Amino acid sequence: MKNVIFDSPEHKVIFFEELTPASAVQSNQVLIIHKDEGMLLDPGGHKVFSKLLSELSVYIPPSQIKYIFLSHQDPDIVASINGWLMTTKAEAYISKLWMRFLPHFGLDSQLEGRVKPIDDNGTVLTLGGDCKLYILPAHFLHSEGNFQVYDPCSKILFSGDLGASLGQDYFFVEDFDKHIRYMEGFHRRYMVSNKVLRFWANMVKDLDIEMIVPQHGAIFKGKDMVKRFIEWVENLEVGVDLLTQDMYKVPSG
Repeated sequence: MKNVIFDSPEHKVIFFEELTPASAVQSNQVLIIHKDEGMLLDPGGHKVFSKLLSELSVYIPPSQIKYIFLSHQDPDIVASINGWLMTTKAEAYISKLWMRFLPHFGLDSQLEGRVKPIDDNGTVLTLGGDCKLYILPAHFLHSEGNFQVYDPCSKILFSGDLGASLGQDYFFVEDFDKHIRYMEGFHRRYMVSNKVLRFWANMVKDLDIEMIVPQHGAIFKGKDMVKRFIEWVENLEVGVDLLTQDMYKVPSG
């Protein structure tokens, strides 16, 4: 299923969902188009590749995809990278920490030169000549080398695993309090610490954001909903905040 979540004469954002096999973790893919160039975000695994290629070709020829963005190293994000580099002329961007892990997903050595490292402090990529896409550091949310994309042309923040929800049956979050149950367990287990969440909240709270689009689950739409999410994670205890010595014991056998 695909949805155009932003549409203007020069700029489009297409959100793909339900391409993932039922036995796998649900994941979303996103295509940003500005003028005649595209950027594909977190393209997914091998079983998503052919379906996603077919669906995005409705909007833009694969040859006009300029960038492939990989928020971190998980297989539901990067496993299809060899296919995408073979069928496009794009450059792929991933944290410098994960560059040497991509060959383990079948990346051909002849394509490795088109994979570019992102330094820890992020970068800015330009699409269609005049739309600047900000690659924001989001380290340890949840990966050690992790990034998000802020698109000021659509005012959308693509947040990767931050904001992920599992099991809900709606597209946009309508009731934030009821939505918490679909994301709280995931965040407490997969995000590293409240300290990092507070750093992230301080970084993004002054950005002009109309929508937060996670890599899994429902979308946060509207400034009030965006603000609720930022405030929620800013005060959430997660990961190492919840660990106790009792959790580190040699199992009895």
